[in-house]
Amino acid sequence: MNELAQKKCKPCEEGAAPLKGEALTGMLQKLGGGWNIVNGDHLEKLYSFKNFRQALEFTNQIGETAEDQGHHPDITLGWGKVKVAISTHSIGGLSENDFILAARIDQIQSS
Repeated sequence: MNELAQKKCKPCEEGAAPLKGEALTGMLQKLGGGWNIVNGDHLEKLYSFKNFRQALEFTNQIGETAEDQGHHPDITLGWGKVKVAISTHSIGGLSENDFILAARIDQIQSS
């Protein structure tokens, strides 16, 4: 199990700065493959499935995890695919919470 997936998302402190530079790339290295940092302000990954039903079930599981963590990604559902984008809107970039949620989503997909 990924060490990030064992953590729980916490509310960001007011005025917290988004991750940058080595801190950002270090967090990305802790994730499994397939995640990309886009424009330095959000994580993105595309998951593939055999059909729409599997993609929908995965999307619903992501929703349950997001509610449990109090941290909500943008999810695009299509036939046989789910695209997930994660950022911390309140700080205008990426926080540890984004990487925790990404690791938890990967954990759903691998189970």
